[in-house]
Amino acid sequence: MSQLTYRIPDHLPAPGPVRIGPDDPRYDHLVTRGASNRFNGEPDRVYVVGSTQQVVSAVQEAVASGKRIAPRSGGCCFEDLVDNPEVRAVIDLSDMTRVYFDPGLRAFAVEAGATLAEAYRRLYLGWGVTIPAGYCPEVGAGGHVVGGGYGPLCRLHGLVVDHLYAVEVVVVDAGGRARSVIATREESDPNRDLWWAHTGGGGGNFGVITRYWFRSPDASPDLPPERLLPAPPATVLTFSAEWSWDGMDREAFTRMVRNHGEWAEAHSGDGDEAAGLYSEFVLLRRAAGVHMMVGQVAAEPGEDERLLKEHIDAVGAGVAEPSGLRTRRLPWLTAALKGPGDSVGDWHLKIKAAHLRRRFTDRQIATLYHHLTRTDTDVIGGSVSLNTYGGRVNEVAADATAMPARDSVLKLSYLVSWKDPEDAPGHLAWIRECYRDMYADTGGVPLPDEVNGGAFINYPDTDLADPERNTSGEPWPTLYYEDNYPRLQRVKAAWDPRGVFRHALSVEPAD
Repeated sequence: MSQLTYRIPDHLPAPGPVRIGPDDPRYDHLVTRGASNRFNGEPDRVYVVGSTQQVVSAVQEAVASGKRIAPRSGGCCFEDLVDNPEVRAVIDLSDMTRVYFDPGLRAFAVEAGATLAEAYRRLYLGWGVTIPAGYCPEVGAGGHVVGGGYGPLCRLHGLVVDHLYAVEVVVVDAGGRARSVIATREESDPNRDLWWAHTGGGGGNFGVITRYWFRSPDASPDLPPERLLPAPPATVLTFSAEWSWDGMDREAFTRMVRNHGEWAEAHSGDGDEAAGLYSEFVLLRRAAGVHMMVGQVAAEPGEDERLLKEHIDAVGAGVAEPSGLRTRRLPWLTAALKGPGDSVGDWHLKIKAAHLRRRFTDRQIATLYHHLTRTDTDVIGGSVSLNTYGGRVNEVAADATAMPARDSVLKLSYLVSWKDPEDAPGHLAWIRECYRDMYADTGGVPLPDEVNGGAFINYPDTDLADPERNTSGEPWPTLYYEDNYPRLQRVKAAWDPRGVFRHALSVEPAD
């Protein structure tokens, strides 16, 4: 494949970041570009940065003035970790979007402000490679990677953090001095623990991430760039399908969800022939009329159709065939830039997450049916999405990265959305009651056990830190990090001794 060269500018941007306050016409865009309209911050200043040195300058200035800091890359956080009244200085990385091959580190650099779409396009057009990151192309790399991002190719190639070679972070030392640090996965690197913390430790915890470098763990640095990361398939078969609520009673619903879970249990091993099949099965409120499934199959033409048919047939066995099954074989990059095709839009959102180590229990399925069909609420935009998981993800040890979820077959997202702010109480009540009842056996949260596998920090949920909603007796970090949390606490104490980087779900330093 001929290689396109992305030329790195010979000069850096202007010495200082762009400082934007409330009187600037650019301010409103910068403080409202999040994924959800549920929260709106009002910081004193937004620093738009174009280089690592500008980030250092912005952080130093904010620390010196005593302003609480929050970084923003793509703006897809679902809680007020950035848009919080206590945050007075936002470091906006949306101008740091370079993607290039770094001959010094023999790895591909992706700046933190680059969207996944920008990373996919530049890596593939330049070198024919990719990273197994998320399904939504508008998500920013900055927060996605550090939380242990997953996507359609993760069952084939693992999580994106499994390919993370190095990270550059602007940190603040005990004396209040801001500086940039590069940490790699090399065993001899004295900063290696800082690299490890960025393989699933969550954003906004240790400093401002400015750049990632990617090289697959089994790739020798002596190989040409085209062999240092996975090559995506030439084409993928994208699909969408619907199962109507019409005629679907409790028995049919139970069988359908059980079927889906049994398929996931049977096809979540590394090397399974269906590892290239990724689907998101979105179970919607009866008022929405249908359940939806979207996804893609990365396999040879013909084989992709067979795998999809077997998946669809397995889910609908003894229930019903889906209506409106639509398939389209697309070039891989076209599909990657398109994503699932449903932009978040102008909505208020609340999301909760969980992992499943095996299918839902029948009690959980009955609970889910109740909350999707209950008539004492007018909520329409409530759903639970069952996303295929496992495969190569589960071949990595739970402590090799900060992301501990290495034995799950499904990743879940509970979502509710609404437009009118006045509708918030009813919608929040629905999702909280649904989640509480689904995990009634473990204190209202997905405490790791034989069935449940904790939560996912990239879908942050501050309810887990509320003792009135988490009655499990276990603190919220157990749900996100399990046994990896003490090590994250030590990294926090070493690299953010002043607690400059904090939010409602930030890592607490070790005593």
